[in-house]
Amino acid sequence: MPELGTIAEKVRSKNAGPFWVTLDIFCGTSDAYTRVRDGLDTADIAARFQTDSARIKRFDMADLNVVKISLPRPVVQGGVRDRDMHGAGWAAVLAEIELP
Repeated sequence: MPELGTIAEKVRSKNAGPFWVTLDIFCGTSDAYTRVRDGLDTADIAARFQTDSARIKRFDMADLNVVKISLPRPVVQGGVRDRDMHGAGWAAVLAEIELP
């Protein structure tokens, strides 16, 4: 099965305030968007990032061929235990998820 990062044009992550991270999946084409939208399971994302799937906010935007996901950070941004202050490293983890 191919990884999300090979199907999408770009996968990025960034801070969405000190308590949230946003993951953006830019699909490029409507075919890629449909494949990502239908193949990417929110429960898989929750498991990968060790959070409750009920706390994940997902936005499927067909007009832009983008899937946007926001989830709570495990620790507050900039705190002593924060290992990724800018939230940029989360994209690599998301890009490795295999899609059917």
